[in-house]
Amino acid sequence: MPLTPTLDHVVVNTHHRMDEAADTYRRLGFTLTPRGFHSLGSMNHLAIFATDYLELIGVPDTGGRQDLLSWPLGLNGLVWGSENAATTHTALVEAAVPTLPAQHFTRPVALPDGPQDAAFSTVRLPNDTTSAGRLYFCQHFTRDLVWRDEWRQHANGTIAIAAAVIVAQDPARLGALFTAMFGPAAVRPIEGGLRLAVGMANFDVLTRPALAERFGAETLPDDGRPEAMAALVMRTTALATTAQALQGTPTRTHAGQILVPPAAAFGVTLAFQE
Repeated sequence: MPLTPTLDHVVVNTHHRMDEAADTYRRLGFTLTPRGFHSLGSMNHLAIFATDYLELIGVPDTGGRQDLLSWPLGLNGLVWGSENAATTHTALVEAAVPTLPAQHFTRPVALPDGPQDAAFSTVRLPNDTTSAGRLYFCQHFTRDLVWRDEWRQHANGTIAIAAAVIVAQDPARLGALFTAMFGPAAVRPIEGGLRLAVGMANFDVLTRPALAERFGAETLPDDGRPEAMAALVMRTTALATTAQALQGTPTRTHAGQILVPPAAAFGVTLAFQE
């Protein structure tokens, strides 16, 4: 039986530049959680929304997860939710989708009454699945340590991730992968590519002309990868709120959205829409 796609979070890779990335996203109007350190050797800040979140991930100056340094800066991870990592792994194997065994890890969370450990299990597709970035599933054992109301309020009004956008020379290649994982009903053609419905959000895979039409030519990655994660669409309570928070940031409006170029958002185009 195909899996049901739900969005857990998206990941922006910062390499060793976490301080700079965190300052950038705070200036963009996001409230960030205190810095966390994974037992795997990476570190992060989160921007928590209603049911999903954006993660800034980085590597400490000494040691840490060197594998993250092999990926470009910018949008680098699209993560589906899992209620049971072992079951997810079994379903992917049965669908003949290349997958790695479940991996368990923890991260201390600083709370007013003292730190507690958030715990996770992830099931990852191999890194060579796509040049776009990392694709994986995440099971949360301690959701109450992640989705906390004090971290859900953002000056730019963001309440959810509406879409993540991949640019691809051949969108059908990823479309076939998503169909194997989630079934044909979850994947449908759109102008210039295809769409995977992920709960209330979408993962769109577009050709370069379609991406340029949707967000502008400056969105296009120029590093030669055949597939690359290029843009995030954020749902906001009001564009006026977003515009107020983004004063001083280079932006433009297009098709009813406020766009922040990748140069101002650590390598990813951010689009805000109501």
